[in-house]
Amino acid sequence: MTDETGDGRSYQWAITSASSFRASNSEDLTLIVNVCDRYNGDMMEALFGDVAKERKSPNRNPGKETNPAAKISILDSRRSQNIAILVRALGISRKELIDGVSEGKGLDLETLEKLTRMSPTREEKIQILAFDGDVGKLADAESFLYHLLKAVPTAFTRVNAMVFRYTYGSEIQNLKDSLRMLDSACNELRDCAVFWKLLEAILKAGNRLNVGTARGDAKALNVTALHKLSGYKSADGKTTLLRFVVHQVVRNEGKRCVMKRVRHSSQTNPTSVDVISKEEREKEFLRLGLPVIERSGSKLPNVLKSASINYDTLSNISTTMGSQVAETRQHMLQCGADGGREEFIKEMKEFLQEADVEIKAVQEEQAKVMELVKKTTQYYQSGAFKDKHPLQLFSIVRDFLSMVDKACIDITRILQQEKGNSKSGGASSSSSPSLDEFRTRVRFRSLPDHFLSVNSKVCDSDDDG
Repeated sequence: MTDETGDGRSYQWAITSASSFRASNSEDLTLIVNVCDRYNGDMMEALFGDVAKERKSPNRNPGKETNPAAKISILDSRRSQNIAILVRALGISRKELIDGVSEGKGLDLETLEKLTRMSPTREEKIQILAFDGDVGKLADAESFLYHLLKAVPTAFTRVNAMVFRYTYGSEIQNLKDSLRMLDSACNELRDCAVFWKLLEAILKAGNRLNVGTARGDAKALNVTALHKLSGYKSADGKTTLLRFVVHQVVRNEGKRCVMKRVRHSSQTNPTSVDVISKEEREKEFLRLGLPVIERSGSKLPNVLKSASINYDTLSNISTTMGSQVAETRQHMLQCGADGGREEFIKEMKEFLQEADVEIKAVQEEQAKVMELVKKTTQYYQSGAFKDKHPLQLFSIVRDFLSMVDKACIDITRILQQEKGNSKSGGASSSSSPSLDEFRTRVRFRSLPDHFLSVNSKVCDSDDDG
């Protein structure tokens, strides 16, 4: 290696091991120092300092341990490493942690959840507590578990109990909200006039299509077949039975609005409906009736929400919480026998007593609500849900109302097209039937068996159309 100094002289030396280098004279040594001073001392230390320190001297004992302060691991290496990471993420002192676990308070849910992920197995706990060597040599994870379990032998039993107490409130509240939602959904299905009018129109359409057959005088329809209405097409294939039925209900509601307006208008100022053409009158019926029928789901908000409830989860949650209360009460006996502070036992005992009373009350309410759901389901179709959970009714109604909304959108689109065509004088290019064709030319085949039911009940109401 060659380097040029400021006085023009060059110096060359071979790089060998550090021990073999010898400066030939004091002048050479001085020049070498001057050259090295031209480099950043901190950079040299960072790049080569550690290497120089770690390089073994040939005079040292090769069999001697290079890291005499190695930590002792009891757990599996990966498990030990993961726990050590969680310990560093706790962010509280050992004393705060032990006090919180002993007293049953002072620790937030995030800290408790991290502790549950560290919970040792029975075998790991025995191995850690059986350690009789120098505790200061234990690895971070083992040291943490050792000191915690020595101070509070039932530490992780207490942690699980505290986590249950933290999450209990939100879980029981969610259950109460779901039960109230189901109760309201049943009442909505019973009282929603728009929903009843749609079902009645479908039933009448079915009886009309099946006149002269054994199904021509049905008293109810099979709600499980509602989703098939949009696939049942007219003879010319231009429309569906669902769109036809929705059109008729919309028209009837519009006609009802017009008649109400006529009754309340002054006799000396008759409504324009008496002087406009029949075609314009039909369009007026549709324009007035659409706001009544469209967005039917907004009139059944709890039905739509109930459709997303998981029946199995709803059925098991109160039973699961009751079992957790009983299990936690058994664990409290262990905690009372470990010689720890009594604050924790007192805190948990009060919580468990209140939870017992609340869970029993909720279970009674749940039984009443589910009985109401069962009766509502049987009312709409007796025996239709024998092998299915009763909450399926709400899913069927939700999907049906979504199809009704789409049918209303189609009717609105036809109205807009005909309005545009009347201004331009052109003919409609839509494959859908025009408004008057709904009343004069639409034909359907007889409905299949699954649409109608003779045995179930349905209420009749008067129809102005």
